[in-house]
Amino acid sequence: MGGHFDIDSKLNEIKNIELELQKEENYQDLNKINELNVKLQNLKKSTTKYQELSNHILTNIELLDLLTEDDNEVKEIENNLENIKQQIELLEIETYLNGKYDDLPCYLEIHPGAGGTEAHDWANMLLRMYEMFCDKNNYKYEVLDLQKNDEAGINSVTLKIDGYYPYGYFKSEQGVHRLVRISPFDSNSRRHTSFAAVSIIPVIKQNKEIEIKPDDIRVDVYRSSGKGGQGVNTTDSAVRITHLKTGIVVTCQNERSQIKNKEIAMNILTSKLISLMEKNHEQNIDNLKNHLNIEFGSQIRSYTLEPYKLVKDVRTNYEDYNADGVLNGNIIGFMESYLKEEKWKNI
Repeated sequence: MGGHFDIDSKLNEIKNIELELQKEENYQDLNKINELNVKLQNLKKSTTKYQELSNHILTNIELLDLLTEDDNEVKEIENNLENIKQQIELLEIETYLNGKYDDLPCYLEIHPGAGGTEAHDWANMLLRMYEMFCDKNNYKYEVLDLQKNDEAGINSVTLKIDGYYPYGYFKSEQGVHRLVRISPFDSNSRRHTSFAAVSIIPVIKQNKEIEIKPDDIRVDVYRSSGKGGQGVNTTDSAVRITHLKTGIVVTCQNERSQIKNKEIAMNILTSKLISLMEKNHEQNIDNLKNHLNIEFGSQIRSYTLEPYKLVKDVRTNYEDYNADGVLNGNIIGFMESYLKEEKWKNI
């Protein structure tokens, strides 16, 4: 089992990271120290799971040697074997999380698409779904920017998510999400279809690969409408940065400080540009403009609430008839099925 899960490689990587953390020249680079600590924590968690599972298997092998015809003993071992099977499946999923940025935190953005007020409300429902998923699965999230709609829902939102392989799991959510339901905003109770786009970007802090010149961007400041107490609304602390060559726009209004908001917005922009360049195999930022129209993405998942309840991923055909449960954050099945599908594509 060790070869399949590449446990020796992970243990060697743990040793290398621990040695790297001891080097004095790294003490001043807090970003690097934080990234190494996150990677170390994830690797230790994964290898601990493997070692616990190995011990569990050995214990049950010993029990098999001592097995009698006692029905209770047989039942206990059957239950243990089923539990081991489930744990092996979880470990197998973790072997798929070996992408370049899988262990990094990520930005999650939601933008309503076609559907008017319905779409804005749908974007807010997706925000709630992801917040509940994070709460249930020990992911930390921070709302960096939230633009509320005057009628209902939101115009856009940006979250920063951290935890166990955040980008690795959340990259499955990139694309267009479609909702079919009886509209609460329609007095005739007709069925409506709404769309919202979700973007997932790894938080890339080391930006040696890319240079953003002052002439490449336009920075606008405005009065924040988000969190931060009374002071946040009395100064122009919110920041909007437009990358002129590509037309990419990022905003941040989470902090009271305009300087801090600009720093966060620049990091989001840098991460977006690097991610886009790598995804489209481009070496020049100027060429990214050719790819931006398709970055909104194609439909990845359909959430049907009327006339029946079903959530179905169009990429993997994974489906769940408990639509309410999905909207309450139970989306791990969709994430895992996506990881499996991508793994098989690359074999």
